[in-house]
Amino acid sequence: MPFLLSAMRTTRETIEVYWLLVRIMVPITILAEALSRIGAIEAVAPAFAPVMHALGLPAELGLAWLTGMLVGVWGAVPLVFTLVPAGAMSVADITVFSALVLFAHGLPIEQKIIRQAGPAMAVTTLLRIAGGLLYAFLLHGLLAATGWLSSPLDPVWIPMSATPGWPEFLIGLAESLAWMFVILLGLSLGLQLLKATGILGLMMKALSPFLRLIGIKGEAEHLTAIGLFLGISYGAGLLIREARSGAISPRQIFLSCVFMGFAHSVIEDTLIVMALGADFAGILVGRLIFAFAAVAAIAAFLRGLPDETFHRWIFRSGAPASADRNLTDTADA
Repeated sequence: MPFLLSAMRTTRETIEVYWLLVRIMVPITILAEALSRIGAIEAVAPAFAPVMHALGLPAELGLAWLTGMLVGVWGAVPLVFTLVPAGAMSVADITVFSALVLFAHGLPIEQKIIRQAGPAMAVTTLLRIAGGLLYAFLLHGLLAATGWLSSPLDPVWIPMSATPGWPEFLIGLAESLAWMFVILLGLSLGLQLLKATGILGLMMKALSPFLRLIGIKGEAEHLTAIGLFLGISYGAGLLIREARSGAISPRQIFLSCVFMGFAHSVIEDTLIVMALGADFAGILVGRLIFAFAAVAAIAAFLRGLPDETFHRWIFRSGAPASADRNLTDTADA
């Protein structure tokens, strides 16, 4: 009975989040299609060309990357195959692009939540973008040198693709939105099942020794693990409370927020991009290894940083007194 009540609440919350996503995604997707049809995408694409080409990706995907950073994973997903046909990409391409988006997405909302816990918004935002670019560059270099994942892309799910006419496009958009709801609800209920069976708790417990190795200790371990599996809205949301109580040191809070920025909501987000054809090892295993190594390096740097400098530039003591509940509810949608 408790699980049934929890499932009903989760379904209601998922519908609310889904409706918010629809209101964001539909106008952006239609606008992107319109711009593509009049040639505007081809005209703008060169601005993204240097970054995309450095990562071995089509320049057109720069628009999907920008949308992902501003809106979120679900904002980028419908644009991918609208901008570049699936047949024109390899598994390596979608894996590198997915990694780029998974590091830095939904920045205006997620970074505002992180700021409430104390870390300077500009610093953590730059770290997420720079970390994503560095990891995507290293991943591209590895894949290009080895030829790994060079096979043609054959996605399980194509949210949207280029269509010959507006009626077909709108029908395809409606189908994509329907599937998006099914996937989003399935993921949400799946997480509730993991919680109810205790599996999620065991996963968090297994992660603690690794977090201690990179300098994240005590209560910060548990909250970081929550963010890793469930998302920034949960992990950083709880950190806000602990930051105000003084139970966790500012440096621990900062390291936790940086780690969550690099790797959060790994169950839901990983499954979404795997449906597009991204490789599991590239988007999760390698990403986690990079996140642990990068945060360990940042922790070593912080150990030699004077408190005055840390609090002046990196961590703002006295986080805002009230977090925006709507932001916390929708950050990892």
